[in-house]
Amino acid sequence: MELLKNILVVLHLIGWAIVLGGTLTHLRTPKIAVGVLHGALTALVTGILIVGVAEMSDDLRDPDMAKIAVKLTVALVVTALVVVGQRRPEKVTTGYLAGIAGLTAANVAVAVLWH
Repeated sequence: MELLKNILVVLHLIGWAIVLGGTLTHLRTPKIAVGVLHGALTALVTGILIVGVAEMSDDLRDPDMAKIAVKLTVALVVTALVVVGQRRPEKVTTGYLAGIAGLTAANVAVAVLWH
């Protein structure tokens, strides 16, 4: 079970890396990069699976549901921003991409700093 959780964490981090990298590389010419939606969906789905695996494990620590709620909310907002940005590319500005990148960095910070 621990191996599965670790694999999901790696995939989760790769998903967020795709979102962050894709948005930062297009700040000069604002548009949503091709793989950013796939990265956001990968991070969202693997995050949900990580919580499911953690709930099923025999670990004595229960997952912090407040932290999970915050991370899920931010992940849903990032995914929604990416979807809207792809469907309405004229709405994408440098600030729009900076918002996606900032929320992505905030989600990673919550994961690391919230104990």
